[in-house]
Amino acid sequence: MSGFFYCENLVGGYGGENILNDCSVSVNKGEISVIVGPNGAGKSTAMKAMLGMLKLSQGKVFLDGKDISNFSPQDRVASGISFVPQTMNIFNELTVKENLEMGAYLREDDLDETFEEMYSLFPILHEKKEQMAGELSGGQRQQVAVGRALMTRPNVLMLDEPTAGVSPVVMDELFDKIIDIKKTGVAIIIVEQNAKQALNIADYGYVLVAGKNKFTGKGSELLNDTEVRKAFLGG
Repeated sequence: MSGFFYCENLVGGYGGENILNDCSVSVNKGEISVIVGPNGAGKSTAMKAMLGMLKLSQGKVFLDGKDISNFSPQDRVASGISFVPQTMNIFNELTVKENLEMGAYLREDDLDETFEEMYSLFPILHEKKEQMAGELSGGQRQQVAVGRALMTRPNVLMLDEPTAGVSPVVMDELFDKIIDIKKTGVAIIIVEQNAKQALNIADYGYVLVAGKNKFTGKGSELLNDTEVRKAFLGG
């Protein structure tokens, strides 16, 4: 397997029985890869392994041709990887602008241009920049979380269940924003429960079952695969 960012043959867990059992995922710049599958398939665990938050007994992680398997999570972030967890992904007691500033804590250069990019991508964040983030709607909080992750100007953006708990309308809006981010050249990996909608925007999809790649292919191919549709997409 190859790509700008990829992991191959990941095996590991949190002690005891393995959760990942030979999982591989790849993404290139300006592309979206999605990881879908049933509950307990190891989707979020795979993402944590890519971030260095899980001890592996086997497997490697590569970024731009460099083996980063032994990098700490902090070093992976410093190398250009940003992560938006499913929960607790913003500072409720800070304003929208302060949340964005927190995302750029590793940067020492001027942030004005990046602020303007975030406000252009997420106009609601400009409108509510002085408002406490905890007062926003669920969809708006997710935009804050993604905007904060992009303040580092990452090469790779990882999103864990970005549409969890939001309405179908907000989900569509968030996916539209993710497509806009893709157009800036960022490599995007998404773990998502809404498999059909996620595969619809994906360049590549990975269906995990019991921590192993069950199906792999272009998003459009997986959407039209009879076996995938029957097992994971409700027909």
